[in-house]
Amino acid sequence: MQTPHFERPLFFFDQSRFRQALAQGNSITVFKDAISAANAQFDARFREGEDIRALVYDRALFIDCILHYAWHQFSWSEQISLLAVGGYGRGELHPHSDIDLLILLENDGDNPHPESIEGLVTFLWDIGLEIGHSVRSLNQSVEIAREDVTVATNLLECRTVVGNAQLRDTLQMMTGPGKVWPANAFFRAKWNEQIARHGKYNHAEYNLEPNIKNAPGGLRDIQMIGWVAKRFFGVRTLRDLAGQEFFTEEEFGTLMAGEEFLWRVRYGLHMIAGRAEERLLFDHQRDLATLFGYRDSDQRLAVEQFMHAYYRIVLALRELNDVLLQYLDEAILQNASAQTITPLNRRFQLRDGYIEATDPEVFECTPSALLEIFVLMARSPDIHGMRATTIRLIRSCRRLIDEDFRQRPANNQLFMQLLGSPQGLAPQLRRMTRYGVLGRYLPEFGRVIGQMQHDLFHIYTVDAHTLLVVENMCNFHRPEAEQLYPIAAHIMRRLPKQELLYIAGLYHDIGKGRGGDHSTLGAVDAEAFCRQHQLSGRETRLVCWLVEKHLLMSAVSQKQDISDPEVIHNFALEVADQTRLDYLYALTVADMSATNPDIWNTWRASLMRQLYLETKRALRRGLENPVDLKDLVEETQVAAIDKLADKGLDEALVRNLWGDIGDDYFLREGHLDIAWQTEAIWRHRNQDPLVLIKETTSREHEGATQVFVRTKDRDNVFAATATALAQLGLNIQDARLYSSVEGYTIDTFYLLNENNEPIGNDPARVEKIRRTLLSELSLVDKYSDIIRRRTPRQLKNFAMPTRTTLSNELHNSYTVLEVISPDRPGLLAYIGRIFLEFGIQLQNAKITTLGERVEDVFFITDKSGAPLSDPKLCENLQREICRQLDQQVEES
Repeated sequence: MQTPHFERPLFFFDQSRFRQALAQGNSITVFKDAISAANAQFDARFREGEDIRALVYDRALFIDCILHYAWHQFSWSEQISLLAVGGYGRGELHPHSDIDLLILLENDGDNPHPESIEGLVTFLWDIGLEIGHSVRSLNQSVEIAREDVTVATNLLECRTVVGNAQLRDTLQMMTGPGKVWPANAFFRAKWNEQIARHGKYNHAEYNLEPNIKNAPGGLRDIQMIGWVAKRFFGVRTLRDLAGQEFFTEEEFGTLMAGEEFLWRVRYGLHMIAGRAEERLLFDHQRDLATLFGYRDSDQRLAVEQFMHAYYRIVLALRELNDVLLQYLDEAILQNASAQTITPLNRRFQLRDGYIEATDPEVFECTPSALLEIFVLMARSPDIHGMRATTIRLIRSCRRLIDEDFRQRPANNQLFMQLLGSPQGLAPQLRRMTRYGVLGRYLPEFGRVIGQMQHDLFHIYTVDAHTLLVVENMCNFHRPEAEQLYPIAAHIMRRLPKQELLYIAGLYHDIGKGRGGDHSTLGAVDAEAFCRQHQLSGRETRLVCWLVEKHLLMSAVSQKQDISDPEVIHNFALEVADQTRLDYLYALTVADMSATNPDIWNTWRASLMRQLYLETKRALRRGLENPVDLKDLVEETQVAAIDKLADKGLDEALVRNLWGDIGDDYFLREGHLDIAWQTEAIWRHRNQDPLVLIKETTSREHEGATQVFVRTKDRDNVFAATATALAQLGLNIQDARLYSSVEGYTIDTFYLLNENNEPIGNDPARVEKIRRTLLSELSLVDKYSDIIRRRTPRQLKNFAMPTRTTLSNELHNSYTVLEVISPDRPGLLAYIGRIFLEFGIQLQNAKITTLGERVEDVFFITDKSGAPLSDPKLCENLQREICRQLDQQVEES
């Protein structure tokens, strides 16, 4: 057996001892033992902090050696060779990367070693190697490469592991750019491939659980640069491009440092996961943060520090990918055609639709041009992009953006002009972020670039979320916003100065990560910005108020009873005028929609719409003229009676059916729903439970499925209903419960399914819900166990203790209990059972799910219908809720 010869020695692998073992024992066991020992040695070196490049290259080199010995377990001729392709072809291997192999035959239809090939492949699997392989002749390989750019890419980096090395050289010649995939076609195909790949990740570097290989700014982006550059320049490695003006020394350093960081993350990820895992899942993020030496601080968790470093590096790599691919685009695709130059001003011109500086000294001589170029692009949608030379000039001159630059009125005016260009504002803010301009002009924004929040509610980093908020605001101008966000679209057309909204969007979360209230800290920064940019005192106060109160409207809509006129009146007092209401509504909708795709749904939209419209009416009526509750009750009753008269029910009959039900029912329910429920009660005419289900008809509660339950008033009706709905995978969004002296409870629930959508037109499912509820309600006296379902993987990674607050101050009639706890199936059923144990009556519930946690508000009384007044009872109730819910999380 031949001894393999390598460029670098394998000090850790004693080949002499390995050959002796092969001669004496079972070959599969000998190979497996060698691989296992090498893996342990590699992992130990990694944990000790050895250079990652040495590890990745040494692992590939070791596998070369193993393949060499495995190859020589079988008989071969000179008409065949074993080639490494893909990442392995580059001489790179991570712990669980695929070992991609091509068994290359010289001639078509002439496979002289079918048994040896089958034996080799089986042997490699038996010894535990994760191989991907193909068997092709030279001509077959060329034909497939001609049709498939991915195959052509793999062959671009192939190398001979063992066998006839001449075959690989012939293959390289037959698949070169002069034969298949010329440089321009190859570049266009790979660029389209990257665009499609980025699209799978919403073109965002900042995903909650990012894919370090395929997401924007990941390893594939680095490889993309290498593939196209190698194809165009005809070199083997990126280092061979030195002196060809493809990248600067700084760019090459950024590329290498970024690759090393991602390699280290990928190596650790494979090692921890025990498989070829490319996603930075939450539990792996925490393990890697610990492995890399990050520690929790008073301001940020260790995992947040680690991910902050990750996001900053992939942002830098995305920026570099932009400039290098733009350079290749100009060198490969645009260079062949006649160029059209269109002057814009003395400093900038368009070359075939791409903006460029007219002189290399433009930014040095006129630093304000660092902002002007983005204003020009924002105002001219026909500009396709920026030339690579100009991107590089910006990168080298952004150091000029210092305190003196930020204080200059001309630069402040340019930035305000940018904010006054809504059509192009969002993409230019993103471009400014990628090129390092926005974080320098607004240092407070620069501090939050790449800053994550380790939860499921905020799925973007602070900077990515902020830019998405501004983009949402700009999109309110688009025609499709009339359907998606009708009120916001209407508001945007009449805002007196839209720039104020964009400023509030930029600053609403900018105080995060410093400790303290981020809304208050952000308002301080926003005030400084407004004063520096010459906004009036009134405008400054409005922006600061918006930043400080940006959470107010979502909190009121989701956590308070907005059918209560007093809640509306108090909110209207806080808002004070229609202008502030309009700005706050637009900011809140843009913010909620940019936090998490699941946050903004039809239900939350209906709550926001109801709060906006009711507050608008209160402001028109005048804050000194609050609603008379008796008049409101009477108006609702009369409207319902008129509607029921059409069904043949006279007023006396209707009022008899209503009996002694309290005024809350007529304050919180619309007259159409009251008429629908009353008619159903009349037609039911027995004491059995009544369950009605329909899609909501009132605009106030549009976007949810409404369930109406009337049954004999027993203590555990809410717990039974919550349990039944949990069994069906349905989520209660709002619950309203009314009891009468006659012994009945009338309850209304608003539901969404597991996809945060109404049930819709699904008669079979509606009937199943109805039967399940009736079955559960028939067992209330013997009550069954609460449903237990598996807690989703992501939720398990965000364990947090349950917190409760209890207050008798927010409403005269109820005690208000807020429960903040990790989300999990059946949570409301557990809380309902606890209420039952303590003799608590639930009057109303507002259910809010924020990623991995819930923030639910319950309006409760004692059995007599009075607020809780016993301090001991209040203390024990909260303690028991915390104990049971936390215990349930541990057990799941």
